[in-house]
Amino acid sequence: MDATPRWGLPLLFAGQAQKEIFHNEALMLVDALLHGRVESADLGTPPTDPAVGQCWIVAAPAEGAWSGEAGTIACWTEGGWRFVAPRAGLRMAVGDQGQALFHDGSEWRAGAIRDDGLYQADEKVVGLRQPAIAGPEGGGVIDAEARSTIAAILAALREHGLIAS
Repeated sequence: MDATPRWGLPLLFAGQAQKEIFHNEALMLVDALLHGRVESADLGTPPTDPAVGQCWIVAAPAEGAWSGEAGTIACWTEGGWRFVAPRAGLRMAVGDQGQALFHDGSEWRAGAIRDDGLYQADEKVVGLRQPAIAGPEGGGVIDAEARSTIAAILAALREHGLIAS
């Protein structure tokens, strides 16, 4: 075995020549993946002037230096492009989307927590906080049961932070 089983990080062996090359390659991959952030997940061609350390999730169709790498993480290093195949559970913050994507083992998916709310199965279930709603008052006929129910609903929404107090 000459690489780690999950990420394929190169292992060092006793008596191995130029160990620093293998060690540095492993550190480059760890640097790209640890608390990962990519610039975008929408590019299929490499940017013209990337900075060392910048990464992208390669979009399909991949072209140029990224040809054949759709879905991988492309990281620009001093030695050129490095590509990392994602594994199930990997999360990457996506700079131009303001959210994280996670890999489910077969494809990249949007995370549940996004800038505009909380999602379940790609359906927004909690959005941004809404303005306050005035409690019921007035009227010729007062239905105490309806008022108490509305008041309880408003209290629950305020307690959960879904509307302002």
